[in-house]
Amino acid sequence: MLYEVLHSVVPPLARAVWRPTIEGVANVPLTGPVLFASNHLSFADSVVIPIVAPRKVVFLAKAEYFTGPGIKGRLSKAWFEGLGMVPVDRSDTRAALNSLDVALEVLGRGEAFGIYPEGTRSRDGRLYRGRTGVAQLALTAGVPVVPVGLTGTDELQPVDARFPRLAKVTVRFGRPLDFTGRFEGVAPGRARREATDEIMDAIHALTGQELAGAYNERPVDA
Repeated sequence: MLYEVLHSVVPPLARAVWRPTIEGVANVPLTGPVLFASNHLSFADSVVIPIVAPRKVVFLAKAEYFTGPGIKGRLSKAWFEGLGMVPVDRSDTRAALNSLDVALEVLGRGEAFGIYPEGTRSRDGRLYRGRTGVAQLALTAGVPVVPVGLTGTDELQPVDARFPRLAKVTVRFGRPLDFTGRFEGVAPGRARREATDEIMDAIHALTGQELAGAYNERPVDA
């Protein structure tokens, strides 16, 4: 209920203020489980994608955003829940496994889950080599992956900025990548690596970002 109420207000208002360029919406499956795999330039990315996507996209957010005290804490919790975000305790040594479990649960409900294969925000604007968690999710759940290319969100909310600014933002949704049956007989580590590299290549095609030096190093697993 909170998601639907907030989503009926925030996206139209945000699009009216920032007027983002949105391309490839027709590539997004409107039903069924799907992964959105995006480059990561800004804290605002996890807000921008749900605002422009034609369906609900669940992202993980730090548990601290949901547990703050007082009115500010309650407002923060309502905001992140209203955007469809799910808390995860990143201080827990099992955080990576917990994140995987949450993602599989979301996908198991037939929903869309958003992930950043680079693992963290790019501090220099370059595209870094993806970690294989995205492929593990796609292969385990048997779901397609929609690559997403973001440009301009680092200007919308730079690393040191508390609030968003006016900036030109472009969001491009690529064609879904389906790995069903693609890696039969392939060692699991190699399958994850090859699928991840294909996802990152698709993201790079959407963004045109400069590649980080280690991007083209292709070990079997990571």
